[in-house]
Amino acid sequence: MTTRSTGKFLRSALLGASVAALLATGVPAFADVVKIGLLAPLTGPAAADGQEFQRGVQLAIDEANAAGGINGHTFEIAVGDVKDQSAGNVTSAVERLLGDPDVHFMLTGYASLTNFEIDNMAEAEMPYMLAATSQQTKDIIAPDPAKYSCCWSLTPSFDAYNTDVTTFVEKLAADGKLQLPTKKVAIISSDNAYSKTISEGMKKTFKDKGWTISVDELVPFGEVTDWRSILAKVRQDVPDVVINTDYLPGNSASFLNQFLEQPTKSLVFLQYAPSVPEFVELTKQNSNGVIYNLLGGALTTPKNPRADEVAAKYKAKYNTESGTYGVALYEMVNLYFDALKKVGNPSDHKAIMTAIGESDKQIAAGRLKFDPATHLAMQGDDFIPITFFQIEDGKRILISPEKYATGTYQTQPWMK
Repeated sequence: MTTRSTGKFLRSALLGASVAALLATGVPAFADVVKIGLLAPLTGPAAADGQEFQRGVQLAIDEANAAGGINGHTFEIAVGDVKDQSAGNVTSAVERLLGDPDVHFMLTGYASLTNFEIDNMAEAEMPYMLAATSQQTKDIIAPDPAKYSCCWSLTPSFDAYNTDVTTFVEKLAADGKLQLPTKKVAIISSDNAYSKTISEGMKKTFKDKGWTISVDELVPFGEVTDWRSILAKVRQDVPDVVINTDYLPGNSASFLNQFLEQPTKSLVFLQYAPSVPEFVELTKQNSNGVIYNLLGGALTTPKNPRADEVAAKYKAKYNTESGTYGVALYEMVNLYFDALKKVGNPSDHKAIMTAIGESDKQIAAGRLKFDPATHLAMQGDDFIPITFFQIEDGKRILISPEKYATGTYQTQPWMK
């Protein structure tokens, strides 16, 4: 018997024993503490994100418990540290949480990046929500969606990450806000599933639209403190646009600080990392003007008051701003609570999975509805849009799409 099968058998046996014991004493089954399992990189280079995961989950749990719980159930968090996100560390964390008979829902912002743990969740019939690396989620689920009724992604398709930076830059040029004298772009990435998938998609889109890739670099995944040899190549053949898709805030901050030692007149776009509060702490005034985008990030605009509502709760509790994941995981837990209110029994995992998949509600990222063919959140201006932000004086200003924008693009300081 495999380790996963053994874990599933033991889990079922313990579950049955718990139910029998509770029924024998006349206590309603599961009218007690339900554990919510969180996979998070609490140690390692992505620890800032992992801390946000945990805070977002705890905020939702504390609110539910303070309101008296749901159907007689209260909640607590059970954390599995995936550390450096290696397969071994993710597997260990997954199996420990799946082996706990009181865990009835699991979630993460990202765990393995390839999302192989989705198969563990399907085998264990564990309701599971995740974000990030949605291309990998789609690749696993789309061939047989019925097999993966367990699992749902808060993040929509990454296709817009691959295509919309080119569209965004060319629109700035068409509006007279940016000059593109060479139509050259430098694209730097980290060798991990998230960053590499996006950079490869970007390269194809830029080439298809007649651009030249002047610098194409891939660095090993992990901490990178010195980008100067790559930046020297950028300066030798100055591009109109410089892109770095490394999502680790420390790496991205080092890249920007070193770029600004001898900046070129290039628009700088950094993938995801500037959304993490740590990035601005590490770059300070150097962050002014930086552009990034998000799929599934908070849609902070008067047209979506939910984003400010959740962000304010987070800041009030933790005295710090939330990046993408504090808000996102808060919303994931509340989607589970919605499903539990509908189903009633936390042990009815199949019904919980179905109820999560039927969600259709306004969340911090926009209108959430799942695509039944991929189990990804639906993407678009009427659902979850791709949003572009620019940092000004430490604040993140939403500059695209125009339907939701709270500000407009400002020329980056080093390009003036």
